[in-house]
Amino acid sequence: MSHVLSKRHSERHRIDAIGWLRAAVLGANDGIVSTASLLTGVLAAQVSHETAVLTGISGLVAGAMSMATGEYVSVHSQADSEKAALEQERAELETDFHGEHRELTAIYMRRGLDHHMASQVAEKLMEHDALGAHARDELGISDATMANPLQAALVSALSFAAGAALPLAVVLLAPKAWLIPAVVVSALCSLAFLGGVAAKTGGAKVWDGAVRVTFWSSLAMAATAGIGSFFGTAI
Repeated sequence: MSHVLSKRHSERHRIDAIGWLRAAVLGANDGIVSTASLLTGVLAAQVSHETAVLTGISGLVAGAMSMATGEYVSVHSQADSEKAALEQERAELETDFHGEHRELTAIYMRRGLDHHMASQVAEKLMEHDALGAHARDELGISDATMANPLQAALVSALSFAAGAALPLAVVLLAPKAWLIPAVVVSALCSLAFLGGVAAKTGGAKVWDGAVRVTFWSSLAMAATAGIGSFFGTAI
């Protein structure tokens, strides 16, 4: 029995990491894809090396700020919605406590408990923390899933900048004749690795995650390279 309990106690779940993991993965992916695509496009247009470097730096700064702003606004809206829902639930608990008890009892009955047990569980949980019980079981809000706008914005900005730094570093270090292949290959390899790591962390198949992000990223870089080459030749 103690062995079973020990085994159950050592189980690891990934739900707590979903919030920051999502922001970090999206930020890093966007940093690599957008900057590599941008650099591939301008390099295909045969701009000078200095112009390509300046373009990459501008893309890194603008992209990081854009990611931070977008993520902050999005997650803040979610946080506002959660706050409003909690305020409404608090008011309902003050005006109709018994009705809220019945509501929580019904939730537990739908999960498989009989009426007597569900009523007892609801009563005990509401004695301990009525708002917390309703937030978790009625609204689906918990400490692990509550929106954190500043954290999401910071993680998105830093991860985007870290991702964007990779193709920018390649442009700075690679020989001029190999710039486009070096940017594309390094970006796709890093994206495949990042996609695999994200999939493994989230409990999904590593290969599927790596292939998915690599395929769509290669299309993005091919499109910008084609546009850059067309306008570079036309101009």
